[in-house]
Amino acid sequence: MKGQRDCGVSGNEISSSNEIPLMQADATYMTDLAGLTALAADPSALDEVLLRALTSLERIVPYDLAALYELDGDALTVRTAVGALAGGAVRQARLSLSRFPLIRRVLATRRPLAVDESQHRDEGDPYDGILDLPPGHACMLVPVCAGSRELGVITIDRAVCSTYDAAAVEVAGVYARIVAMAMTIADQAQRLARYRHRLREENRLLREELHSGRLAIQRVRASRSAAMRDVARFAEQAAAAGSPVLITGETGSGKEVLANAIHAWSPRADEAFVTLNCAAIPENLVESELFGYVRGAFSGATTDRAGRFLAAHGGTLFLDEIGDMPLSVQAKLLRVLQEGAFEPVGSDRTVRVDVRIIAATHADLEAAVAARRFREDLYFRIAVFPLRVPALRERPEDLPLLAQVLLDELAERRGRGPWTLSPAAIAMLVRHPWPGNVRQLVNVLERAVILQPAGELDVVHVDPGPGSGVGLACAGAMVVGQGVPVGELEPLEKFDDHERRYLRRVLEHTRGKIYGPGGAAELLGLPPTTLQSKLRRYGLR
Repeated sequence: MKGQRDCGVSGNEISSSNEIPLMQADATYMTDLAGLTALAADPSALDEVLLRALTSLERIVPYDLAALYELDGDALTVRTAVGALAGGAVRQARLSLSRFPLIRRVLATRRPLAVDESQHRDEGDPYDGILDLPPGHACMLVPVCAGSRELGVITIDRAVCSTYDAAAVEVAGVYARIVAMAMTIADQAQRLARYRHRLREENRLLREELHSGRLAIQRVRASRSAAMRDVARFAEQAAAAGSPVLITGETGSGKEVLANAIHAWSPRADEAFVTLNCAAIPENLVESELFGYVRGAFSGATTDRAGRFLAAHGGTLFLDEIGDMPLSVQAKLLRVLQEGAFEPVGSDRTVRVDVRIIAATHADLEAAVAARRFREDLYFRIAVFPLRVPALRERPEDLPLLAQVLLDELAERRGRGPWTLSPAAIAMLVRHPWPGNVRQLVNVLERAVILQPAGELDVVHVDPGPGSGVGLACAGAMVVGQGVPVGELEPLEKFDDHERRYLRRVLEHTRGKIYGPGGAAELLGLPPTTLQSKLRRYGLR
């Protein structure tokens, strides 16, 4: 409890005006302020800044206790305490903001306040029951705020019966602003470190599903066509420059692989390669996916979440199908490209990032600009270095080498194989028009290596046509996976017809050989007994 001392008995502790005057500022004080301001920019020096700020303040505003309370919800806890009265009881103090309307008011007005005895009596003293301070003792409450955020409060107390004058209150407010700056910078640094750690982990998991930069470069360079060799050469030159790149081409032609190769060639290769498919995300979520959001930004935003830009800080952000980006988000993207800054959804905090943008689209962006579906200024910002990926049908000479590169990737990824292609299989693949481009070729080869554990892949394994048994079987599986009602599918007997036709083709290819190397059982990856059972069921010999 407070002591019952008479404020009049210690006249030597009281100024003639009953106010504690501001002590004479000297060169040391000015040096302290300059040093504190510089140190506040170092997130790792926060504790030192807080201690030095309160200690330096005592040279100008005398006190027996100065304590910085951090605010978390309704709770105020001591972060730093200095002075003759800064004992263990003070350092363990925990206040509830709802019990002290005076502190709430100081935080709301953002102005320091010299507290008098009547305010203590009516609205409570934070140190009741903790310190033995006389009634009417000198006290000051100094809010620590940054923008709209309330970070905490500094309490300043002296065991004399006086009040702090206006000049002392103003100086305390200056120190509080330095403390607020240091706390804000440290908080942003911690948030950024947490976001980057979490998003790097997410990005690592995502990149495991994609081809690494090394494999992307290998794919891009696996070309004999003059057009694709030019693309690879220009892409490698653009990678070193760091300017935005716009990649165009048909769906499945390898735009993302080229973007990954550009990142791997660039000085940012050791940093994150983050992707966002603008067409795969609902229009109202694109902004929050790109820029993140803060808690309470919208219904369901219960925690802060970083976006793709923060995840890609220092690295590359690949924006696939950028032509489908909403106009409202295009303006914010343009600002990031121009200034390297943005605000997360629901926040007024500016976040600065260093990100290289690679965009891709299968659409005609110039036509979209003419139709006012795409901003002209954004188009010119992202199309600094345009590259067009030729369709696979435009470079048939690339197919044999590209197919072998893909097979080698599959062998490395699955720990099986290796596989090669027979001359007949290569000839058939070269003749195919490949409407699905490289993506369709990847699918065909993945199906083939399922059928053949290792060795040479022949026509029966890699037939991409709609009449192949494998293609029809897989197509049926995909329809079911997409939720087509079972009643709308062909009867199950039709699948048996396909399997019977497929097995007949395999037998024709092996000239009836079932056992041993090159036999039908080996090609199909089936035990000979299982294959014989199927042949008997279909009446095949």
